[in-house]
Amino acid sequence: MSADLAAFPDRQTVADKLAALGEADQAYLRLLMENAKQDENLLEGLALHLDRAADARFLNALKLEKLGEWLGTVAPARLQVRLTETARSSQHAAYAAFRAGLTRCGGLERAYPKA
Repeated sequence: MSADLAAFPDRQTVADKLAALGEADQAYLRLLMENAKQDENLLEGLALHLDRAADARFLNALKLEKLGEWLGTVAPARLQVRLTETARSSQHAAYAAFRAGLTRCGGLERAYPKA
């Protein structure tokens, strides 16, 4: 039964929320990040969103940078390394734009400060 609960939301729903990123979508994603069991769904949705952006005819780099900044700012420390891994998983410009926003916000450095 708990496996069924962790399967919701699916990655398409998360990708759609990340693409829109309105106030309601941000609240939904914040709620999703509060539960560690939902981490895989969030990351799979992020990967799908970045893949869709990479396949799109028009690359909205500013929107992807904003997404990277927002996720890097609001995501809990447990997700920061995995977000960075996702951002570095491809050399495509969509991933590079997301990575630039993620790096700019400094979420990884806040989560794991240098000694």
